[in-house]
Amino acid sequence: MIPADHRASSAPRLFSRRAHARSRLVCFPHAGGAAGGYRGWSLDAPWDVEVRAVQYPGRGDRFDERAATDMESLLDDLVPGLTKGFTGDELASCVFFGHSMGASVAYEAARRLALTGRPPAALVVSGQPAPQRTRGGDLHRATDAELLADLRRLGGTARDVMDNDALLEALLPAIRSDYRVIETYRPSPGQVLGIPVTVLYADDDPEVTAEEAAAWGEVTAGPCEVEVFTGGHFYLETRRATVLPRVFEAVRAALPETATAWPSTP
Repeated sequence: MIPADHRASSAPRLFSRRAHARSRLVCFPHAGGAAGGYRGWSLDAPWDVEVRAVQYPGRGDRFDERAATDMESLLDDLVPGLTKGFTGDELASCVFFGHSMGASVAYEAARRLALTGRPPAALVVSGQPAPQRTRGGDLHRATDAELLADLRRLGGTARDVMDNDALLEALLPAIRSDYRVIETYRPSPGQVLGIPVTVLYADDDPEVTAEEAAAWGEVTAGPCEVEVFTGGHFYLETRRATVLPRVFEAVRAALPETATAWPSTP
């Protein structure tokens, strides 16, 4: 259960506290996703990495709130929760992770924080073209049946959800809003980031090409690494045993050298 003090708040959700955490992985869900999708990651995290996840309005414990329909209003909602949810030192040790739409949201949140002098330590993006290669689209204007067909095509929605007509009817407005956010998103010009960026994608994912993935290197003056998997758009689930260690490796790599050593064993 999500702690009561996080309800109706934009602060990132915490599922499993790491008392000796040296870094925090802050996850941004895909279109139609919710913070709870990262609960398993929080349980599988190493002892020194604490996993949190942002909760977009209109889903999860924020279901009764109006979903954002553009990137700017979504950031207006989320970024204050990031700055209030962490101390300065904690935010400096955060690594942002986003999959699909979440990659673009994580990137733009990092840009906003960088303008205040408080950027995250690193950014890990997954399954999404670089911002300047965004494809756009108009599925957010499509019929419910066409929107559902796209969800089935991508395969990231649980079968028990897809088979529950009443639940789908309740979730579709937020899903449609998410599609509108990413399909109308265009990055604004501005200074590039100065932090490490790790790019993960599947070579059989129709939503991102190798060229579109490599273009993430243009968003930062820091190092950029690209790693390829297989497993379709939601390879995060089909290749989880391989992907998750790679994500945590990127988190650990962002720690200062003086903080990377494991504690000695007896």
